[in-house]
Amino acid sequence: MRPPAWFCVATLVLSVGAARAADPSQHVYTIPRFVTESGTVLPDAHIVYGTYGTLDAAHDNAILLPSHYMADLHGYEWLIGPGHALDPSKLFLITTEMFGNGRSSSPSNTPEPFHGPRFPAITIRDNVNAVHQLLLDQLRIHHLRAVIGFSMGAQQALQWAVSYPHFMDRIVATSGTAKTYGHGIVRLEGQIAAITTDPAFENGNYAAEPVAGIRATSLVWLGWLYSQEWWRRELWRTDPDLPKGITFRAVVARYTKDFFAGADANDLILQMRAWESNDVGATPGFHGDVAAALRSIAVPVLYMPSATDLYFPVEDARFEAKFIARCTFKPIPSLWGHPAGAGASPADERFLNQTIGAFLAQPAPDGKRSG
Repeated sequence: MRPPAWFCVATLVLSVGAARAADPSQHVYTIPRFVTESGTVLPDAHIVYGTYGTLDAAHDNAILLPSHYMADLHGYEWLIGPGHALDPSKLFLITTEMFGNGRSSSPSNTPEPFHGPRFPAITIRDNVNAVHQLLLDQLRIHHLRAVIGFSMGAQQALQWAVSYPHFMDRIVATSGTAKTYGHGIVRLEGQIAAITTDPAFENGNYAAEPVAGIRATSLVWLGWLYSQEWWRRELWRTDPDLPKGITFRAVVARYTKDFFAGADANDLILQMRAWESNDVGATPGFHGDVAAALRSIAVPVLYMPSATDLYFPVEDARFEAKFIARCTFKPIPSLWGHPAGAGASPADERFLNQTIGAFLAQPAPDGKRSG
């Protein structure tokens, strides 16, 4: 089974978007002695990233798209290309890969003393701070037209707005919130437990991947992925990547076997821990006050939760939106649950591109347009 077009683990291949958007140029940025929020120093922290389009002479046509869970640099191709919100013939698009995805610095690819379970805890702010350094030092970009993120990318986009409030003209966050609340932490702990209770996990010191545990977490993941009505209406039958006439049990079996196929267990867990620890209120200076952190956001925000998301419920996003002064709150009217925020269905993709495109076309404070 190929993964859905909105999802891309580094070892898997995107299907729909690749035919539309040109392949990005791939790059690696290395930060010597990167200090994490936990205080651990990584001797060399690597960030894999992709670029679409050309950076203009003024270095002011750039948009950042930080990756979502276990995604690679292709993860936003539902938003990129002719007739879509982001046109690489006009814009310079940067897609960054989070720590822990298996390509950027991760438990699976870092030598001792930080290999495997000894890799330090990573936060959303660690990812944001590392990419901020990449933009300044490697690309010589000091201002962005926008930061646009889906899921964990939305977490990063909202953190950008708090940590670097004047670095961008605007923010777009789809299917993600500025804090992971208790219900989300319980869900993530269940997915982590599905991996760690596999005897082959060996406290993260496995000689071979704990395949049973990874498949178990895929099944738990699937139970939260789509809406209940998506399942009742059997909307998997509309997925062009699945055989016609496929049965419910065959769909579940395919997801269980293939959704995280090829991924490393410690990598999966590292990003889950970053997800569950996300909290803009923990940004230095805000003393745990989420509302104060959100009130500090200075730029316009397009906040687009999925109306049926079980990962980031729409009411959590609605609660946060009331603290953001310049917020356009626009739920995605979809039955596709969490992945609606990355164009999981053709209707979702159209809605996102139209809404995001219109938001970016609004005049920025300096009179320029983002798209």
